[in-house]
Amino acid sequence: MVAPAKSGVSAAPLLDILRRRIAAEGPITVAAYMADCLLHPEHGYYRSQEAIGLHGDFITAPEISQMFGELLGLWAADCWQSLGGPDKCYLVELGPGRGTLMRDALRATRALPQFRAALTPVMIEASTRLRGLQEAALAHEGAIWHEQIAAIPKDAPLLLLANEFLDALPVRQFQRGDDGAWHERCVGLDEATNELRFLLDPRALPFDDLLPQILRDSPPGSIVESSPPVRAVAVEIAARLKQQGGAALFIDYGYASAGVGETLQAVWRHTYADPLQNPGLADLTAHVDFGSFALAAKRAGAAVHGPVGQGVFLERLGIAARAAKLKQSNATQAGDLDQALRRLTAPEAMGTLFKALALTPPESPKPAGFA
Repeated sequence: MVAPAKSGVSAAPLLDILRRRIAAEGPITVAAYMADCLLHPEHGYYRSQEAIGLHGDFITAPEISQMFGELLGLWAADCWQSLGGPDKCYLVELGPGRGTLMRDALRATRALPQFRAALTPVMIEASTRLRGLQEAALAHEGAIWHEQIAAIPKDAPLLLLANEFLDALPVRQFQRGDDGAWHERCVGLDEATNELRFLLDPRALPFDDLLPQILRDSPPGSIVESSPPVRAVAVEIAARLKQQGGAALFIDYGYASAGVGETLQAVWRHTYADPLQNPGLADLTAHVDFGSFALAAKRAGAAVHGPVGQGVFLERLGIAARAAKLKQSNATQAGDLDQALRRLTAPEAMGTLFKALALTPPESPKPAGFA
């Protein structure tokens, strides 16, 4: 479905910039287009739009129920205990949105005051606008902010949470042409209308390092995706864990191994939209290839746990018991809690499509939820 531009908002600023760039330099890769749409300094989606919540374009698991963030906070506490309860650690969130997940996670840690005293909340956020929302949500929690993972000190274990972070990292798309060769899919301009459109780079590409052998013989017209930034995150976090210890949890929607098919999608006000319409006003994401993420992390020295479905993961952490306890304390919210539980765990909702994967140093015990 193609969504109309938001009332009173012009799509022209970024669209005109992209048109001028393509006219001057030629078509750009899908990855470059995605990066501009999301992170352009002035007109990128995460720089200028209200993304999350009922008044935004989508709702993430932390916004559905406090139970999600609370359980992830307790998951981190369990990892801290398995480390021997060090006096200092960093509880880090990648892509923390409005700060809801971290706020709920920290509330849950009050049940373990020693853990709360040991941890420093760290938010990895590049958007000034989102940082302001996070600061409001985490007032008086002692949180600190960095734009890059590399800025986090290496003097204590790292307990990292990343919910719907990987899906927003740019993907490259490749398509097998009628000539039998693989070509990079790009975004160019329609000569007749001057509108954005997908096209293929005429240069054939070698795929020894880009495509698994099983995909190289796919029929003409087949599209596959690859995300170097996703693999780079796996390598960076694996190296950090190997050096300073800890654990990292990634929850996102995606598939267990690479396959054929386009997953790039745009969401505007909770409705799917054309990815080439209104650049900078709609969220762009792609399904995460957990298989390539896991392989990159293993090669960098980490132990990989999962992926498992989000529903199974949350059930193993005790979400049903948490829902029952909340209903006991506030019976008027019982219906809302039941609905939230279904949305988070049911296979037809988020329970199967969304997956959880954890990284630890090789010698560490298996984290909770992955038994």
